[in-house]
Amino acid sequence: MSPKKRYGLGRGLDALIPGGSDDAPPAAAGVRYVPVTAIRPNPHQPRARMDPAALDELAASIREHGVLQPLIVTRGQREGEFVLVAGERRWRAAQKAGLERVPVLVREVTAQEQLELALIENLQRADLNPLEEAEAYRHLHETFGLTHEEIARRVGKSRAAVTNALRLLQAAPAVQQALLEDRIREGHARALLGLPTHAAQEAALQTVLAQGLSVRQTEALVRKLQGRAQPAPRPKKEASDPLVQRLEARLQAHLGTRVKVQTGPHGGRITLYYYSDEELEALLQRLLRA
Repeated sequence: MSPKKRYGLGRGLDALIPGGSDDAPPAAAGVRYVPVTAIRPNPHQPRARMDPAALDELAASIREHGVLQPLIVTRGQREGEFVLVAGERRWRAAQKAGLERVPVLVREVTAQEQLELALIENLQRADLNPLEEAEAYRHLHETFGLTHEEIARRVGKSRAAVTNALRLLQAAPAVQQALLEDRIREGHARALLGLPTHAAQEAALQTVLAQGLSVRQTEALVRKLQGRAQPAPRPKKEASDPLVQRLEARLQAHLGTRVKVQTGPHGGRITLYYYSDEELEALLQRLLRA
């Protein structure tokens, strides 16, 4: 079976990793073998945890077949020392498998690129917990000064996805811990963010865990705690005019945000949506340039 092609994420990783798949053989050019002990983990690695069972499986494969895809490293501060950029799972599994040397590609990258490439690699392989992903975005924003739009462009996500991920970091510590430990899903955490205080979020979390509530049930619980009734079913909308739909699609593609066009017998209105101050600023820049 051919390797599954990856779409939509930053191109920086593919530029550094020939082949783009754990199962592909390494490109010969530039590959060298270095001692496993000479490699240090990426200090900007966004992933906090690794599945021990999956690591054991990878180690067993490496014992039988070796490390098929070279690790990406950059030179460390000391002579003969290297720092991982991408491939930490393979490096740890190689240690478990008892390998003394592993294939690497040495690349010159900045600290920011180390974080970006580690983040992209994990996103491509769906290895990150939502909270780990959010922490990586915060690091790119606070340490390296990247805007939400710049982060989104680098990792192949929408600005809204980056902004929504960062909102998870506003949740109560207990909610964040439960999300990190996979005891709740991202949807649970987003629902609990609707409660005004950390104490309220943590109290609701205990109910969610004790009763095994689904995301929808958690949303209903939050509405109840907020004193809001269950929303009435929305009436069916009449089918939109195809011309209006096409106009909305063109505007959304051009402006990069949700657009609603409403027409009437004497004109109408166009509504533009934004979800953060940064998105508003980007939208204004596009409109003013236009």
